[in-house]
Amino acid sequence: MSDDQITLQIEALRREILEKVADYYRLAHQPASFVPGETFVNYGGRVYDAQEMQSAVEAILEFWLTEGDQVKAFSEQLADFVGVKRILTVNSGSSANLVAMTALCSAQLERPLRPGDEVITPAATFPTTVAPIVQNGLTPVFVDCRLGTYNLDADLLEAALSDRTRAVFVPHILGNPVEMDKVMAFAQAHDLYVIEDTCDALGSKYAGTYCGAFGHLATFSFYPAHHITTGEGGAVGTNDKTLYRLAHAIRDWGRDCWCDYDSPPEGACRQRFDWDIPGLGEPYDHRYYFTEIGYNLKMTDIQAAIGRPQIAKLPAFIAARRHNFRVLYEGLQPYVEHLVLPAWSPLADPAWFAFTLAVRESAPFTRRDLNDYLRERKIETRYLFAGNILHQPGYRHIRHRVATPLTETDRVLRSAFFIGVYPGMDAARLAYILQVFEDFFRRY
Repeated sequence: MSDDQITLQIEALRREILEKVADYYRLAHQPASFVPGETFVNYGGRVYDAQEMQSAVEAILEFWLTEGDQVKAFSEQLADFVGVKRILTVNSGSSANLVAMTALCSAQLERPLRPGDEVITPAATFPTTVAPIVQNGLTPVFVDCRLGTYNLDADLLEAALSDRTRAVFVPHILGNPVEMDKVMAFAQAHDLYVIEDTCDALGSKYAGTYCGAFGHLATFSFYPAHHITTGEGGAVGTNDKTLYRLAHAIRDWGRDCWCDYDSPPEGACRQRFDWDIPGLGEPYDHRYYFTEIGYNLKMTDIQAAIGRPQIAKLPAFIAARRHNFRVLYEGLQPYVEHLVLPAWSPLADPAWFAFTLAVRESAPFTRRDLNDYLRERKIETRYLFAGNILHQPGYRHIRHRVATPLTETDRVLRSAFFIGVYPGMDAARLAYILQVFEDFFRRY
């Protein structure tokens, strides 16, 4: 059999396999019909069709099991969407936070963060925003949030400043953009680094710019509940070439080599075997030349292959989240006497991750009462992450500084929770959620 005949057979088999995958999706993965009170209403989840499954199978057929062409294409698509020059993929949003913060501690920077330096961040947060600060020997400085937005109160930044302040780490909580004009003005006035935790907020805009395009570094997550998914997966974004190179080294075992997987044998620098180790007496291989304490946190091509059609669908996903948010916001207006509805800046255009509520202290019921009622009727709820992180067992004894009273953060701990707005919510599910709320409030 000739090479051309083999090529034709391979292509025919590939088409047949992908057609079968589409058939399998239609039979095995089509969403089940919704039955009120019986079907579980998730707060989030995967939204996909045969495209993602076919793309993943194609990557498997190629059998490039680590980072390759799919990762490269996915990174370029994401960078184009967000509006940053460089995207470095990693294996999770939590790893993205670790890589970003660790990059700022590199001795190769002119102004590296050093142990004991302070990083301002909110106490109402997800733990993996705080963990990298602690893991790098830095001191988190906690400020209060605003009930309703649940974001760091940017008006409190000056109160948190000290002679050890070196950075600000701001998460856009549940897709709601932080007031980045205030954050960036503060950071520029005091020569501080800014990291945006954009894991909840892919597609959110502030003053017309996508979240993730403001700071020195930004982080993203592609966990199944987020705006797009690769299963597990995340990314670091930056416009700074030096920070990108340092993040790349930290992600790749700490090695200095910046070659892509398909670089020539002599390396992208054309000097692969010309690197100096003092005292050795001969040059060393750049691919085994380590300048950072690093990890192996790479994304695989199979994950990126799933992510590429997800990025293509991202505008529709964002539109669905905004629509679902509006339906719930309008439908829950009658209960503002007892519930705090979400709030956002006039300059913000959120791509909502979820719909957050807080039970007012004057309400004749508790958060537990309302959440039990919803969950008993198969509507999933989640508390707002750690609430006040300093009350969590793993964080009670960390070295830290509290810059402002955490009054609103403690209210989050006691009273806040969220329900879903993800694109898998349809009109029937939204109507059911509002009916259950109406039934609950009839009791009060």
